[in-house]
Amino acid sequence: MKVKSRGILAAAATASAAALVLAGCSGNPGTDAEGPVGTLTVWVDADRAGVLKDVAKQFQADKNIEVKLVTKDFGDVRDDFITQVPTGRGPDIIVGAHDWLGKLVQNGVVAPLELGDTASDFQDVAIQAMSYEGTTYGLPYSVENIALLRNVDLAPDAPATFDEAIATGNQLKADGKAEYAFLVGLDPNASDPYHLYPLQASLGAPVFGLDANGTYDASNLTLGGAGGEAFATKLAEWGAAGILNTNISGDIAKEEFNAGKSPYFLTGPWNVPAAADAGINYAIDPIPTTGPNAATPFVGVQGFFVSAKSENALAANEFLVNYIGTEAVQTALYEVGGRAPALTSAFEAAKSDPDVAAFGEVGAAGVPMPNVPAMDVVWSDWGSTEAAIINAQGDPVALWQAMVQSIQSKIDKG
Repeated sequence: MKVKSRGILAAAATASAAALVLAGCSGNPGTDAEGPVGTLTVWVDADRAGVLKDVAKQFQADKNIEVKLVTKDFGDVRDDFITQVPTGRGPDIIVGAHDWLGKLVQNGVVAPLELGDTASDFQDVAIQAMSYEGTTYGLPYSVENIALLRNVDLAPDAPATFDEAIATGNQLKADGKAEYAFLVGLDPNASDPYHLYPLQASLGAPVFGLDANGTYDASNLTLGGAGGEAFATKLAEWGAAGILNTNISGDIAKEEFNAGKSPYFLTGPWNVPAAADAGINYAIDPIPTTGPNAATPFVGVQGFFVSAKSENALAANEFLVNYIGTEAVQTALYEVGGRAPALTSAFEAAKSDPDVAAFGEVGAAGVPMPNVPAMDVVWSDWGSTEAAIINAQGDPVALWQAMVQSIQSKIDKG
């Protein structure tokens, strides 16, 4: 079945729509003739700024509190926030990714968020991702994950296992109908642990174990053992067979899939519009298994956090919960950014788009990317080791074991 792509609405139209519906959120507007009685400063990236502009105006009209939007590069927000909050120069609110949370808590720069009864209005995985050691710190607005993008004209049926996918891809290559059996974008030095993680998880090698509360336990590194070593062995096999190629970047993989040269592309919703524009008859499938377990992708959640040093913490909480947390704004953020809403009602509405529904179904079986501070020391060794194994730079099991020891040592040192 062909799954059609959703067009992304223009930011200006989205913001206007949000403002229109937000009128229903209005309380009694402020009446201070001399101007706002308070200020909230929000660090936001350019993609979100257009939507929040009208939300900020509405909040000032309702609460007589000015919301100043400061546009920053998303990649700079976390570290700048950690640096500036202790000095008193930081913002009241930031937009950010859920896997920053452990680091933010560790540095004492983020405040708990009082969601109250509204917590149940959001997808469970979103609240789980925005919580740390049993406390919720963020207001989620989007959820995203990868899945298998399949060229239906080349592969009419969804593969249940990775071996089945590769067999189909190899047969298409032998028949001269495809150039690649399978595509996933990798880096020559860092591979891509994020994209390859579902295949690893299926073999029984998650990154961390869980504690009694079901949250990640950084003291329990579970990358090693039989599952991790089995995955290392598979990486070597796939590298030798050309299934995984570190010279095929994400951009190259996208171009080649959109040129009809492969039946499969392991990717996220951000690459679906280009496939549709290229005329690919595509479907979005669950990620095929490589072992006895489900191939669970990481789920990434984005949201907003309140500074631990905010002088207007109550107003910040109100702005997030009762304005950013509304269906109108969550929908507007989805339409301008393409990421599925975290608010359940907005997500259910967005599921009228079959692409969103398909990715959401895959993500429902996923797990939040670890948000513990220890995750910071995992990525580098993890990625470089994967690349070394794929490129046959040593015994795969020995390389994997050395990686686990290195990561454990760094975690132990704090």
